[in-house]
Amino acid sequence: MRPKPSEASAPSRWQLPLDVGLYDRDPVLSPGEWDALERVERHSKGEWPPDLYGALGRLLRPIRDVLELSGVINDVRIDVRRFLAIEMRRIGTAFWGWTLDDWGDVLGRCLLHHRPHVLLVGYQLCGFYRLHDLVGTYLQYPFAARAFGREAVDAAVGRLHRVLTGWGYKDCEPNRAQLRRATCELLLWNRSPLLEDLTPEVLDEVLAEPRLVVHRPILLRMSRALLHLGIIDRPPLVAVPLVGLMRNPHSSSPGVPQEWADWCRRWHRTSTLSQKARYQHYRRLLKVGRWLGETHPHVASPEQWTRELAAEYVAVVNGLRVGQWGEGDRQGEGKELGAHTKRGYLGTVRRFLADCQEWGWIPRRFDPYRALATPRSIRALIGPDPRVISDDVWAKLLWAGLNLQPEDLNRVSADECGRNGYPWYPIEMVRALAMVWLFAGLRADEIRRLRVGCVRWQREDVAVPGMGEELARDAVCLLDVPTNKTATAFTKPVDRVVGEAVGAWEGVRPDSPREVDAKTGEVVSFLFSYRGLRLGDRYINASLVSTLCRKAGIPPGDARGGITSHRARSTIASQLFNAKEPMSLFELQEWLGHKSPRSTQHYAKITPTKLAKSYADAGYFGRNVRLIEVLVDHEAVRNGAAATGQPYLYYDLGHGYCTYDFYAQCPHRMACARCSFYVPKGSSSAQLLEGKANLARLREEIPLTDEEAAAVDEGISLHERLLEKLSDIPTPDGTKPRAFDGAEPTVQSRRS
Repeated sequence: MRPKPSEASAPSRWQLPLDVGLYDRDPVLSPGEWDALERVERHSKGEWPPDLYGALGRLLRPIRDVLELSGVINDVRIDVRRFLAIEMRRIGTAFWGWTLDDWGDVLGRCLLHHRPHVLLVGYQLCGFYRLHDLVGTYLQYPFAARAFGREAVDAAVGRLHRVLTGWGYKDCEPNRAQLRRATCELLLWNRSPLLEDLTPEVLDEVLAEPRLVVHRPILLRMSRALLHLGIIDRPPLVAVPLVGLMRNPHSSSPGVPQEWADWCRRWHRTSTLSQKARYQHYRRLLKVGRWLGETHPHVASPEQWTRELAAEYVAVVNGLRVGQWGEGDRQGEGKELGAHTKRGYLGTVRRFLADCQEWGWIPRRFDPYRALATPRSIRALIGPDPRVISDDVWAKLLWAGLNLQPEDLNRVSADECGRNGYPWYPIEMVRALAMVWLFAGLRADEIRRLRVGCVRWQREDVAVPGMGEELARDAVCLLDVPTNKTATAFTKPVDRVVGEAVGAWEGVRPDSPREVDAKTGEVVSFLFSYRGLRLGDRYINASLVSTLCRKAGIPPGDARGGITSHRARSTIASQLFNAKEPMSLFELQEWLGHKSPRSTQHYAKITPTKLAKSYADAGYFGRNVRLIEVLVDHEAVRNGAAATGQPYLYYDLGHGYCTYDFYAQCPHRMACARCSFYVPKGSSSAQLLEGKANLARLREEIPLTDEEAAAVDEGISLHERLLEKLSDIPTPDGTKPRAFDGAEPTVQSRRS
């Protein structure tokens, strides 16, 4: 039997109107009381003799006071006193000394309509509080009203009801009845009708009771309301989103040497990393301990690590597979770990050993950052790889978000007010959430941590410094982004649809308690908070994305995996980077809130279409290849003149023709030196050639060097420079250009 709060700790501010200390609570029956109890059995019906009341006054007076105080009618009071007197004779002791088993037996023997009154006597006088252990189910509200008074109970229920309905919980009879039952259960457990007498420890005890699991959801709501009212200073342990080792890092670790586990727990208590990061490192260190236990049982502390052991660990991690060093089977067991996971295992041990050295726990014998560096073979597999969603799929998601309706939302199976289904969050909140996800390019954690009033409008035309342009009023709105993992708080412009959706949600958003931002320690009002709870950390991926995909008629994944909250960030960044008027890498860095442009490269990816357009505009092929018109004299081929050395191919240079068969190999091809193979267009030979009817006109691709391409494309000076450079290079007929001295060359035989 648990002692009353007044006996266990500080006195309660509420006291039972009956002063139990004034009663004689000796459980031993006197001889006179024995005789009187035997006479009660003979007078089980009808009125008792007057002297019987006097003999049993010590035992009956407390029972009478409790029943009178509760407003029980006289006939029922008489029946209950007679029944309890008979049971005291049967058990052989006064009710002050009955055990819980005795009370359970007594309650099982009494009449059903007398049971609440008998239970009330035991509750008020004997101090037990686990009523479910005695009677199973019972009517909490009527019993609490008899124990504490209806006004006191209604006042406690009303305070909680006003807070919860102000947060958005529906005000309907099923909700009110559920709240009454849970509140009365909690008050009876605490033996006080005052909410101020509740403590976090009492809530922990009630929520841990298996018999009260049906009340757990409403009790958790009540705990948030109590925290908001300042009655308790922390939420119940069951409400803290931690499981397993995150809640109790000192639990047993099968297969891990005890000394290694102690070192790991000591590091866990000392490290200043975030709770989530410490938990992740701690779990990996335990797995390292299992590896040490299997392969190096003599190594049980970080002080025993050497360079050789570190090198062996790096090699083992390089081939590590899923399921190794774990506590049990896992999905995908046997598959080799990814490069990011391998890097994490190496980084964990690096940090652990470096911290132990830095804190003076172990001597410095080697540098963990060098001995446990990530191998190049692993680092080569890690790089920028934004999983961008294709433009057509993203366009459908945008349409779905802009046209979201209440019937599109995920609905739970039954409404707390009796309807067949209802969305957990209001449509205004889901629309605002969808617009932020689709247009703001934020991380999921940043979305969850947005504050009320985070949107600011630009209400006037603003001149853009250095550009001579103006930004029209209300063209965009400004979004205040809280501190994140790579940057301090900053402000970014977003589309006006974001501001409009957020404003619509803030207009109907019910009051919610201010909460502590775990990253900054500030007490703030979160934008996406409903019914006293912040948006769940899995809601965007598990619910919002699936809702939008279902409305858009697309699968929730593609060839690169499932559509997630972070893929939207990569998609938006890539589209801004590839726009018609694109953002530069540094502008995109500021918009995404990155500390360095190297991080931005992990999000911005040039689309193949833009890359192809840029490649085509660069004119790589056209710059290095020219099409030259070639005239073929078929008559010279047919009559055999070509076989005797007469020219039959004429390369059109514009100012003349070149008759050299291997024109493409001539070093003077784009800066003709007018050697003996050159035929001026004004000559009689050229005029005769152009007058032939059987002439065939073809085009041949001539590859160019960079200098030749520049001379052709970029002007006269470069052309003259090329001519000067080639002045001492022999032409196909063996003569150097300097030897011509302006003389008109004659057509020579190709065989000469």
